Amino acid sequence: MQEMIDSPLLLAYLGDAVMEVLVRRYVIGKKTNSADCNVLALQFVTAKSQSEAIKGKIELLTEEEQAIFTRGKNAKSNSGPRNIDPYSYRLATGLEAVFGYNELKGNRSRNEELFELLFFH
Repeated sequence: MQEMIDSPLLLAYLGDAVMEVLVRRYVIGKKTNSADCNVLALQFVTAKSQSEAIKGKIELLTEEEQAIFTRGKNAKSNSGPRNIDPYSYRLATGLEAVFGYNELKGNRSRNEELFELLFFH
């Protein structure tokens, strides 16, 4: 587990899955069929939507989460953005790292709280 915590890109990889579960739980409560769910989910799971969610809201993160966010944002990745500018892609990676970190630490309720704060306030 320590290896994952030391790697911001592994945290982001896990965080991507964590966010996917949070989004799916949310959209299932709003839509009745999978096609509608997929359309709604795109408002949350793209790098663009994630980067927009965190812009101007860094102060909502704890000091520890801010450190993880910065490590994730600054991590060098071999894959690059396809249809988004590199800075927004890095913001999304930083956010995913925070969700991955909280998951590894057992802070699922914090992830639920952050999801609510970042996307609905």
